[in-house]
Amino acid sequence: MKKTIFFIIFLGLISSVPAQEKDTTVVDSSSFHQLDTIAAAVDTTVAEIAQKVESDLKPPSMSEIFSVGEILWSIIFLIIGYLGIRFISFILESIAEKTTKYRITIKGLVPIVKILGWVFILFIIIAGIIQPPISTVIAVTASIAIAVGFAAQDILKNVFGGIMVLVDRPFMVGDKIEIGNYYGEVVEIGLRSTRLVTPDDSRVSVPNGELMTKSVSNANVGEPNCQVVAEIYLPITIDTERVRQIAIEAAQVSKYIYLNKPIVVLFFNEVKERRSYLKMRLKAYVADIRYEFPFKSDMTELVMKALLEEKIISPDDFK
Repeated sequence: MKKTIFFIIFLGLISSVPAQEKDTTVVDSSSFHQLDTIAAAVDTTVAEIAQKVESDLKPPSMSEIFSVGEILWSIIFLIIGYLGIRFISFILESIAEKTTKYRITIKGLVPIVKILGWVFILFIIIAGIIQPPISTVIAVTASIAIAVGFAAQDILKNVFGGIMVLVDRPFMVGDKIEIGNYYGEVVEIGLRSTRLVTPDDSRVSVPNGELMTKSVSNANVGEPNCQVVAEIYLPITIDTERVRQIAIEAAQVSKYIYLNKPIVVLFFNEVKERRSYLKMRLKAYVADIRYEFPFKSDMTELVMKALLEEKIISPDDFK
C-alpha cells in the first residue's frame, strides 16, 4: 500500500514538470529502488513507534515493581515502626501519669507522635526501599483515592474530623469534655474516633465526623484543674450568710481543693412538689480533674454535716 502511494506521488511529481523538461526526463529503475528504500524505512519507523507506545501504555507487572527483598524489608520496617511508636507512646503515657501539672500537655503529644511516626515509616518504605516510578505512584494513588472515595465516604469524613481535631485542638487527651449525651475524660484521639471514659468507667467511642457537627463542651481546656459544682436544697428560712460561710470553709478544708481560683456560693429559689426551697450552688475548683466527683461528694458531705451540727437544718425540714 505504501509503495503504491509513493509511486503515485512520484508520478505526480513527474507530471508537474513542464512539457519541455518532461520530454527529456527519463525514469530509470534506480528511482523505484529509492522509493522501495524510503517505504521500508517508513515501515520500520512506524513499527518502532507503535512498539514503544504499546510498551509505555502497558502497566508494569508486580514483579517489576516489587521484589522479594523489598517486600521483606518493608515488612521489617513496618514491624519496627509499630513497636517503636508503641514504645514512645508508652513512655509518654508513663511520664504523663507521674505529673498532674503536665499530664494533659504530654498526653496531647501522643496522637501527634503516632501520625508523624506512621507518615515517616511509609515515606521510608516508599522512597527508600521500593522506589517505584513516579508514574506508578501517581497511577496507584489515583486508583486508591477513587476507590476509597466511593467505598469509604464515612471513614474519610471521620479521618478528616480527626485531623481537624488535632489541628484546631478544641480539646486534648486528658480533658473532660461533653459530646452529645456523653461526658468523660478523653483517653485517646484517633483518626477514626475519639474515646472517652465516663464517670461510670465506661469507654465510649465517638466518631470524629460527629465532632464537626455537634457542640463540644470542655470543662478544663488543657488545665489539670476544673470547676466543680455541688448543689444542695435548703429550707427558705435559713441564714444564707452563715450557710455561705460554712460552705466556703467546707470547700477549703477538702483535700481535693485548688485554692488558686475563687470559691463561689449562689442561692436560687426553686419550687419542688409545691414547696419552695433554696437551691445552693457551691462552685469550687478541684486540683486534679480525675477527682472531680470525689471532690463534689466531699463538699456535699462536709456542708451537710456542718449544717446539721449547728442545727441550721434538721431532718424534719425535708419531710
